[in-house]
Amino acid sequence: MKFVTLAASAILAVFATTATASDLPDLGGKSVVVVTENAYPPLQFIDPATGNAIGWEYDAMAEIAKRLNIAVDYENISWDAMIPAVSEAQFDMGMTGITIREDRAEKVDFSAPYLRSEMMMIVRADEARFDDAKGFAADKDLLMAAQPGTTPFYVGVYEVLDGDEANPRIKLFETFGATVQALRTGDVDLVLSDSTAANGYVEASNGGLKIIGEPMGSEDFGFIFPKGSDLVAPMNAAIASMREDGTLDALNTKWFLVYKIGQ
Repeated sequence: MKFVTLAASAILAVFATTATASDLPDLGGKSVVVVTENAYPPLQFIDPATGNAIGWEYDAMAEIAKRLNIAVDYENISWDAMIPAVSEAQFDMGMTGITIREDRAEKVDFSAPYLRSEMMMIVRADEARFDDAKGFAADKDLLMAAQPGTTPFYVGVYEVLDGDEANPRIKLFETFGATVQALRTGDVDLVLSDSTAANGYVEASNGGLKIIGEPMGSEDFGFIFPKGSDLVAPMNAAIASMREDGTLDALNTKWFLVYKIGQ
C-alpha cells in the first residue's frame, strides 16, 4: 500500500476560507476534549525540566481556544490507538503531528493543514557507513526502526527499501521515542522522521544524533476529528486567521528556532 497525501485540490479547498480573529465564531465556552501522545518534540512533549506537557501544538490550541471561546481538556493515548479512538468519537479531537492522508481521511475528518514538514533520515552522530537512502538500502546488514502505520514506516518500506511491508530490516516499535532510543543504543541504524521531530530529537541528543541525506518529500499536518464533527469549520477558520495575522509564523520561530529542549 503506497502512502499518499490528500489530493492537491482538497488541500487547497481547506485554505479557501480566510478569517480575521474578529470574524470567528463564538462557541460559548464549549468543552473540547483533545487527545495527544506527548512524544513528538517540538509539537508536543513533556518538558524534561518541569514535567509539564508543552509544545507548538499546545500553544496553537491555547490560541485557538481564545479565538473560538472553547475550554480544552487534554487526554493522553498511544499513537496506534489515537485515530481509531477519535474515529469512534471517544474524543473530540486529536493532535500529534498527524500527516494528512487519504486512507486516514476515510476514518476521521482533518482540519486545514497547519504545518508542512519534510521526511528526514536520523542516524547516530558517528555513522559513516552510509550517507543517503541508496547507501542504506545497499547494505543488507543495516536496520531501520519505525512505528507501524505511520508515514515514516511507509516511506521506509517504499522509498528506501523494496516495498515489502514485512521486510525484516524494519524493526517495529510502539512509540517514536522508542525508535530513537533503539537508534541511540545501536539496535538499529536509521530512523525516518519528518523534519519537525527530527530536528527536535537531534537538538536534544547532545551531539549523539545527526540528520543525513536529502529530504524525501513533504507532508502536511492536520488535527483530526470524528467524521462529521461540527468543530472542523470553526477550527479551520481559526487556523486561517492565525496564518493570516502571523501567529503560525511566530509559533514556528518560537519552537523551531528559539526553544532549546532541556534548557
